[in-house]
Amino acid sequence: MNATPRQAHLAIGPLVAALGAVLLIVSLFLDWYDTFTGFTVFEFIDLLLAGLALLAIAALAAGLLGARDAVSPGVLMIASVLALVVVFSQIVNHPPAAQGLEKELGIWLALSGAALMVAGAVLSYAHISLAVETRPRTAGERPAPPTAPPRPDGPTERL
Repeated sequence: MNATPRQAHLAIGPLVAALGAVLLIVSLFLDWYDTFTGFTVFEFIDLLLAGLALLAIAALAAGLLGARDAVSPGVLMIASVLALVVVFSQIVNHPPAAQGLEKELGIWLALSGAALMVAGAVLSYAHISLAVETRPRTAGERPAPPTAPPRPDGPTERL
C-alpha cells in the first residue's frame, strides 16, 4: 500500500509576530518603572498594547486553522509598527505617574516583543513558511536514509 505524502505549511511571519506578541503581553505584567507594572502605570496604553498583541496572535491562530489571510500582512504590519512606536515613546517620554523613576526589565522586554512583531510582519510579506511532508509508515517499513546534496566543488557532467 502506497500512501500519498501530505504537506503542511506553517507561515514563519505570523509565528514570529505571535512570539513577540506573547512577550509584549508578559512584559505588561512586569515592572516598567521601579515598582510600576505596565498595567498599573498606564490608563489606556496598556490596553492598546494588549489589543495589538492579541491581533498578532489572532493572525497566527487564523493561519493554523486554515483561514487564508484572515489578518492581512498589511494590518499586521500597521499593528506591529504602532506597538513599536508606542513602546519606544514610553522609553523616551515617561508617563506622568513615572516621572523621575528608573526603567525596569518590563519596558525592555516590551520593546523586544514589539520589534519581534515588526520582524514577523515583514516576514509575512515575504510569505516564508516551513513545509513538512508527512506520510504514514506501513508496518515494518524503515525510514529512508537521508541523501546528501551534490557538492558544488565536485565533478560535473557536461552535455
